[in-house]
Order: sequence, then structure tokens, then C-alpha cells
Amino acid sequence: MGLCIKVWFCVLSVLGLAIMSDLANAQDSQTDYLNGHNPARSNVGVKNIVWNDTVAAFAQNYANKRKDCQLVHSDGGGIYGENIAMSTGDMSVAEAVKLWVDEKSFYDYTSNSCIGGECLHYTQVVWRKSVYLGCAKVRCNNGGTFVTCNYSPPGNYIGERPY
Repeated sequence: MGLCIKVWFCVLSVLGLAIMSDLANAQDSQTDYLNGHNPARSNVGVKNIVWNDTVAAFAQNYANKRKDCQLVHSDGGGIYGENIAMSTGDMSVAEAVKLWVDEKSFYDYTSNSCIGGECLHYTQVVWRKSVYLGCAKVRCNNGGTFVTCNYSPPGNYIGERPY
């Protein structure tokens, strides 16, 4: 009986470690999106953005329509800002948000403009008036990945600084 209990405990322990490992490697949680956005916001003195289920539902609805992996923006429902990313293979949430945040090097605060490359994804990430975030990720029909994040209120207004 003692051996049976020890073996059963070992089996449960191994299963528990496997489950915890899967959870640790998950890349699609709200926290993953927020952890990609909030350090960039903090670096420029902007408050953390928070998850919003209504905004996320909009993002998920649009992502479900982009299973063709075409890099096409929604209209934001007229009320949301938006960043999108796609890849031809698997792309984690962290990788998608990093693509947008890495555009920081092209943003010139003095002139409030992009210099030498794209920066509008970055400025949306750090837009001080955007306080709510909702995102979604889908696997495309071609095996690629499509990620979208929506922001409320939207940002990137001409003539306004992001922070």
C-alpha cells in the first residue's frame, strides 16, 4: 500500500509539473498583452493600460474575419485605435507587441514625427489617453498568425503628442 501511494504521488507530481509548464509557456493571456504594453508606457511616464472585455470582444470578432492573414485594418468600429501584426508561422503575443514597441527608435518626440521608419504602432501603444486594451490572436488558414489589439479611446491624432 505504501509503494502504491508513493507511485501515485509521483504520477500526480509529474502531471502537475507538466500542466504548470504548459501554463507558463502560454502566450495568449491578457497578462501577456498587458506585459508587452505597460513597460513601454511606464518608460515614458504613461499610466498602465488595462484590459477591457468589450474592446477584446471587438478585437476577437475582427481577428476571426482575418483568418486569411491579410494585413488589413478594421475600421475600429469608429471608436477604437488599432495595431495589427501577422506572420507566416506561429507568432507569440510577446513577439507581436514587441514589433510595435520596437518602432520607438523611429519616433522623434521633438518633432512629434516618425523619422526613418514606421512609428505609429509605437505611438498607439504609449498613447496617454488610451486607457483600455483588448486583443486577439488567430491561426490563419495558411498556418500563419494574425494578432490585433484595439485601444480605447483611440490615439494617433495629428498634432497631438502621444505622451
